[in-house]
Amino acid sequence: MSATRYRRFLKLCEEWPRDESKKARDLGTFLRQRVAATFREGESTQISDPEKCDQMYESLARINSNVYRQRFPRVRDTSFTGVTVEECRVLLSGSMQQMDEEKKGLWKTLMQRFSSKPPEDSQEKNQEK
Repeated sequence: MSATRYRRFLKLCEEWPRDESKKARDLGTFLRQRVAATFREGESTQISDPEKCDQMYESLARINSNVYRQRFPRVRDTSFTGVTVEECRVLLSGSMQQMDEEKKGLWKTLMQRFSSKPPEDSQEKNQEK
């Protein structure tokens, strides 16, 4: 029975999309790591709580197949804040620094790039040493 569970989890890992923009924070990557850690011995791994394992698989399979998205469709592709799906993706991708750069004014950006003194963070680190 453990072999069947192992194969089902492997199939789920293959189907689960991987988001390269999130680096180490991707749910697909996390899922693959957990399956590898749980089934260290492959098909011969003994599961201590088979019911919980099956329940976890079923839950993940429902999320992967968009059961809840189809059951509860959204009227609009924005949140209560008005942020679009693409803007959320950018925020969650880890490119916050890039967005901060965009929010700075042109003058401030140019002053930082062409300033002869080091940035404030570097000065504080040098003073601590």
